[in-house]
Amino acid sequence: MHLPSHLVAKFAVLLLLGLAVSRPAAAQGPVRARIDTFVREEMARQKVPGVAIGIVKQGKVFLAKGYGFANLEHKVPVLPETIFQSGSIGKQFTAAAVMLQVEAGKLALSDPLTKFFPDAPASWQGITVRHLLTHTSGIPDLEGTLDYRKDYTDEELARFCYALPLDFPPGSRWSYSNSGYVLLGIIVNRTAGVFYGQVLAQQVFKPAGMTTARMISEADIVPHRAAGYRLDKGEVKNQEWVSPSLNSTGDGSLYFSLRDMIAWDAAVQARAVLTPASWQEILTPVRLNSGATYPYGFGWMLDERGGKPLHQHGGAWQGFTTHYARFLGDSLSIIVLTNSSDANPGRFTDGIAALLNPALGLLALKPIPDAEPQVTTKLATFLEQARAGTLTAANFAYMRGGFTPERAKAYQEHLQTLGPAGPLVLLERATMGDDRVYKYKVPFGAKSFLLTIGLTPDDRVTIFRLREQ
Repeated sequence: MHLPSHLVAKFAVLLLLGLAVSRPAAAQGPVRARIDTFVREEMARQKVPGVAIGIVKQGKVFLAKGYGFANLEHKVPVLPETIFQSGSIGKQFTAAAVMLQVEAGKLALSDPLTKFFPDAPASWQGITVRHLLTHTSGIPDLEGTLDYRKDYTDEELARFCYALPLDFPPGSRWSYSNSGYVLLGIIVNRTAGVFYGQVLAQQVFKPAGMTTARMISEADIVPHRAAGYRLDKGEVKNQEWVSPSLNSTGDGSLYFSLRDMIAWDAAVQARAVLTPASWQEILTPVRLNSGATYPYGFGWMLDERGGKPLHQHGGAWQGFTTHYARFLGDSLSIIVLTNSSDANPGRFTDGIAALLNPALGLLALKPIPDAEPQVTTKLATFLEQARAGTLTAANFAYMRGGFTPERAKAYQEHLQTLGPAGPLVLLERATMGDDRVYKYKVPFGAKSFLLTIGLTPDDRVTIFRLREQ
């Protein structure tokens, strides 16, 4: 269903009015009480200053509530109108801005990048707009390689990307790349003739009823703006400063509140703002050159939970982390906004989902037969290399995506505090695109960790995550 913009805005306003309606009986219900307890316990465990939680069930607001502090120095509590930074949830809005240009006939998903960047290197000849949207361009991620205190023009950011050798031929693999969405923001600037933030303000935020969503600006007076925080050796510190230009790129540079995201959820549910054809493109998994699909559309991870579709995305930037999940089979949406760069908002989402419907909880993984002992042996060696600090770029499929000297040092320091690993026990083997993803239980002394490693067909690492169970 494609609703007219004025009806979408009216629907969103009516939905938001429900936030102010007093529901004493429901507020004291056992499920809400369990959610409150879980959120506060998780905040304490993760040392998160403030969290905003939104839950929409069957199109109605079940919970819209703030916990903790938006500003620790002034002891300002988090409220539904508190403004957080989006992180990479902003990518789905950049995707919407791109599709508005497609609908206006100003660009096509099949357009080559050289149409918009005529001075791009010859290696970009085969890269299209669709490749950028789906993280299949092969352009490496520029995050961590820029001087965050320096301002860059669009042209300078583009030239920075030109200098990055492609990680793989366009369309052959999937690798998350903020570079692609930075370039998409520049493309919208050039095709629309105005800053892409203005496109969002007038053609996305306004019709969706997102009344306080906007681009990041540290100079402007922004009512209800939260402060961002980070952990430094376990101590809470203020977020680090970045240049204004790096808070205006298309990879996730938005301010929004819980109220704004609830309005956006209503627009997504109604397939509003864009045409049905555009939404179909956005929510279709990308097909790689091999014919295999990868569970990512345009700014959305397209997963499953309990055999039912789960559309979600997370974000992290400058002292904030976010997560937005839509459990389609249960008509349930969960929005988590935090003001800590070290928070794991997905743990809030998963815990709340399980409280609302145990079938949506993450299944406890159990040992399975290991049909590839040679792979397990190789990965045990990889883990020891990480602990010894002897990993090199050759171990990874993507230099910037998986390996930097700073990241290698972080691996080494973390693993050395744990000591030698015990035997790896296989818990899961899955396929994502052309890659294999393995999950192992790994003991370190008395502690047990979950190791997730992704391998390309030529056995180079694409994913390396280790977390305590």
